[in-house]
This record gives sequence, C-alpha cells and structure tokens, in this order.
Amino acid sequence: MQSPICAMLGIEFPLLAFSHCRDVVVAVSKAGGMGVFGAASLPPERLEEELAWIDEHIGGRPYGVDLIVPNSFAGKGEARSELPPIPSEHKAFVADLLGKHGVNEGDLALPAVGGGLGENMTDDGAAKLLEVAFRHPIKLIANALGVPPPLMLELGKRFGVPVAALVGTRDHALAQVRAGVDILVVAGGEAGGHCGEVATMVLVPEVAAAVEAVGASTPILAAGGIVTGRQMAAAMAMGAHGAWTGSVWLTTAEAETNPVVKEKMLAASSRDTVRSKSRTGKPSRQLRSPWTDAWEAEGAPKPLPMPLQSLVSEPALRKVDKLSEGGHEGAKALATYWVGQGVGLMNEAMGAGQVVQEFKEDWIAACERLNGFIGA
Repeated sequence: MQSPICAMLGIEFPLLAFSHCRDVVVAVSKAGGMGVFGAASLPPERLEEELAWIDEHIGGRPYGVDLIVPNSFAGKGEARSELPPIPSEHKAFVADLLGKHGVNEGDLALPAVGGGLGENMTDDGAAKLLEVAFRHPIKLIANALGVPPPLMLELGKRFGVPVAALVGTRDHALAQVRAGVDILVVAGGEAGGHCGEVATMVLVPEVAAAVEAVGASTPILAAGGIVTGRQMAAAMAMGAHGAWTGSVWLTTAEAETNPVVKEKMLAASSRDTVRSKSRTGKPSRQLRSPWTDAWEAEGAPKPLPMPLQSLVSEPALRKVDKLSEGGHEGAKALATYWVGQGVGLMNEAMGAGQVVQEFKEDWIAACERLNGFIGA
C-alpha cells in the first residue's frame, strides 16, 4: 500500500497491533501488519526473554516495542523505595471492596515483582528497558504518555528506529512534532487504556490539519475504537496514514487475556466501558465492573497520582484475575481490563492473522463503497 507508514516501517499494510502478548505480535507481523509489544510493566530480564522469543519466531518481519515514560508523575526521578507511601485509606478501601466479593488476603499470596509499572516509569527504570529494547532488531519504539524522553529520541536516531508517541489533543501533537517524533499515534477518547476526551472522528482531522499547517510531514496513525477495516479506511479518509489498534487483539486466540474477561468482552456493548483514573492515576478506559463502579461511587477515595495508584490497584487486580480463572464467583464479577468502546463490535473470537486479513478485506470494501459515490 502507498502509505508513508509502510515505507517507514517496511510493512505491507499500515495496521499496527499493540499487544502485551508476544504471540499476537508475531502473528500480526507475519500477516503483513506490525505487532508492537507492550513492555511497560516488565522487568528488564523478562523483556529480554520476550524479545528474544519474538526474534526467534517472527521470521525477520518488523516489530516494535511500546513503553510508558510520562513527563511527570509522583516521585519522578526517585527510586521506587523513595516514593510516597500509600495512604491507609486506599489500602482499606481495596481490602473492603475485595472482601465484599469474597476475596480475602489469604486467597492468593502474590510475590513482590521487581520492575513493575511504577518502577519502570522512573528515569532509571525506563533507561534499563530502552537498553534491552535496542539490543534487538526492533523497527519502532513508542511512548504511550507525553513527549518521549531525550534518551528514547537519541537512541531512535542512533539506531535508525522511528519513534512514535501517542497524543490525545492537537496541542500535544504539535509538541511532539517540535520534539522530533517520527510518527504520531492520534488516539481518540474511544480508545482502551490511557486516552483523552476528544473523539477519534474529530481528533484525527484536527491533528492532520494542524500538522499540515506548520509545514510538517509527520505521518499519523489513527487510534481509538478502531476494530474494523472500514473504520481504518474512514480514518485514512480524514488524514491518517494507517491505524494503531489494541483492543481488537484482546479476544484473539493467541491473546493471553484472562478467559473470564475475554468472555465479558465478547458479550459487551460499546457502553460497557468507563474512562477512569482508578487503575493508574491517569484517565484510562476499561471494561466496567463492580471494581470500576466502586471507585466512581460517592465516598470513594480520590485516585492517587501516577504511579502510586497502580501500586494500589494492580496487586489486587492480579489477585482477582487469578481467582476468577479458578471459578471464584466474586472475582469473576470484579474482573476487568483495559478495552475501548470498539468492544461492541468484537463479537467473535478468531486468530490474530485472520483479524489482519479481515481488516484488509473490509478496508478494500469500504474504499470501493466510497468510490461508488463518485459519478462517472
């Protein structure tokens, strides 16, 4: 396809798949798109193992790595041990919420895991992950929050690896262009995970026009609620050069998504998600459950700033996931995960390669339908 994204990344079809599952990354890249491995919560040793596996199985196809290195957060520049303590109010709230659903502390003992999300967002933690990533033949490095740190931009230039950054507003996009980012991932509020308030339908053409107005040629990947080829075609008609997707891969055969959550997603409508700070401290869209409802209820404690809220929520939600997979009814009710509003169109489980093929076919059909409106 004649897209600057294809030329820049060496891929056949400008569909990028963000996934925490290495199998999805490999399957999408082999099908002609590009898998992007989400590494934000992995310790460096695990990231090395995962990328080595991808290198071995991907057959030389291009793939990328995605990190979360925000510009500012509580305790930035400090070691995890020096971060502010978690308030007792938040600890008690989580314990009470779990207890109401029959999930007790003794149900599952989770060992402390080094290199978690909070630690990886520190300058030192991010540097260690970048060092690992650039030891591998990656073809893209992406930052999910804010302008990429100088080290990421420097390494990208040194190794000839394009740097992508997610944006949720026109001003953020222009700041990224000024910083020298190579690809803008323009994510509307429909997106799963961290997202802004502006809808994809509005944000993509707004950013495209703003980038053009300053004389830049930075390519755009549209993101947010895109789970079909026709949506991808619509975004490209509005000025994007391809699509960045995440949610649609969560229900694929290769995905390691909690089976309980997979079933919830396949049955969900577009209204069954909520945008909340309760998981990471920054607004992120996730599947609605009694867990998310509790944090939005009157009297609930205010979510802590990033990364402290993750230190509150992630151990509890890992516990919920583990117990739900074992059939615990209370945990099954609480179980949730990040997903966008496009979940309402995700009604059938299929392989990741098949999803890529369906995107291609649907994209072509949408373009033909548009062409049909043009008179002879």
